[in-house]
Amino acid sequence: MTDLSTGGRFGAALRKLLEDDTAFSRHQEANLRPEVVEALRKAIEESGVKYIYYMLPTVGGRTVAKVVPAEHYARMLKKGIAFHRTALTDLQTSREGELIGGGVDAHEFWGLPEPETFQVLPWDHEVGRIFCTAYDPPHLGKGGGRLIPLDVRALFRAAHAGFTERTGLELRSGLEPEMSWAGPGMEVNTKDDQSPAYQVENLERMRPVYKKLYSYSQELGFNMIQGDYEDDGQLELNWEYDRAELTAQRMTVYRQVCKQVARELGLQASFMPKPSNGKMGNGCHHNLSLWRGDENVIEDGRVELHVTETARHAIGGMLAHTPGSMLVMGSTVNSYKRFWDAGQFAPSGADWGLDTRGVAIRISANGRMEYRLPDASVNPYLSHLYLLAAIEHGLEAQLDPGDPGVPSSVISDLVVPNTLGMAIESFEADEYLMGAMPQELTDIYLKLKRDEWARYCGQISQWEFDQYWEAIP
Repeated sequence: MTDLSTGGRFGAALRKLLEDDTAFSRHQEANLRPEVVEALRKAIEESGVKYIYYMLPTVGGRTVAKVVPAEHYARMLKKGIAFHRTALTDLQTSREGELIGGGVDAHEFWGLPEPETFQVLPWDHEVGRIFCTAYDPPHLGKGGGRLIPLDVRALFRAAHAGFTERTGLELRSGLEPEMSWAGPGMEVNTKDDQSPAYQVENLERMRPVYKKLYSYSQELGFNMIQGDYEDDGQLELNWEYDRAELTAQRMTVYRQVCKQVARELGLQASFMPKPSNGKMGNGCHHNLSLWRGDENVIEDGRVELHVTETARHAIGGMLAHTPGSMLVMGSTVNSYKRFWDAGQFAPSGADWGLDTRGVAIRISANGRMEYRLPDASVNPYLSHLYLLAAIEHGLEAQLDPGDPGVPSSVISDLVVPNTLGMAIESFEADEYLMGAMPQELTDIYLKLKRDEWARYCGQISQWEFDQYWEAIP
């Protein structure tokens, strides 16, 4: 029987992981192997890179970095970069003036480079980047040398490795990131009752954009596969699915590519979930599959749309925790505006179906579970982390999602949040997820989201002014 209060095997494994105070020293030792140092030296020398961004994704889905002259690579492999701990929470200050994540007295963390992630930026071949892993400094004594749970990239990678060890399964995913482009040449004229989606003329308008996006992404190792025009100024480009941690990392990099292309073309590029009413929001569907070696265990081999028992349990877990994980899948106030605009293909329930786009989880003809709730502002490491926890719970407890379109008792009474405030309440009410995730991550994420909701609730909008200024008498 799964212990909901401690997050089952998933939560137990993460707690054990975060107790390891040798993590920093083992990473440092691996970095300083002569063959590793030499390989990085050679890669830098052959590339001609003169400057390197040493960077980490934050809890909020942004990226922080320091730039270091490339010749200091050996010193960086040993010591890494030092940041104030609150950099991992985007140096966000609350309404009360508190620096969320420990305040001004919070100690630094050390980010050790992962030399295998070195790549050259395609828009400036003198600049490269390396991802880092965040640790509490060893000199702190008790607790020093441990992985920081706010490093969501490292946390998800470790969680996925543990999941594979326990289940024999690997999570693979492909994302569908939609985003809005604005500026000269991006305007379209279309009839009120007609969508501009898929029209080649609108793709032609976006040709300068997608050509640069494809070129830069391919130089960074993406296997770009297809793209389309979906609504006014909205472009979606997709790359091949892969192990989930690689997909999440590519999403982080893709956002940087988009911002660079926008700068070069004098445009604006935004992953805002719902920029305007009556138009499509920017979603980020997660197409998930579970693999045992070379076998996709989602599909059962029949021509018709069917799924295996393993897939049904995974679906049951994801649906059971959909309300609780919505604070991650829809992480902003604006996220929930997608669900209030009728007819915009945004799901609003904890349900599943066979090749239908009105549900939370769509089973596609090519053996994947398309989780349709995340939007384009999502932190891909957090979304995959919470989906992985939900999937393992479904497998561990053999949760039944019911038949497509006919929910089981596990999910029939679930209410999916439609505001950020409701999402906060549902997040806290999910006993399993509260036990599965590191306490520090949960506490700080809640502080960030409560503060955002409070700021929003305290703002007077133009809609309110228009509604009420002259309303009485």
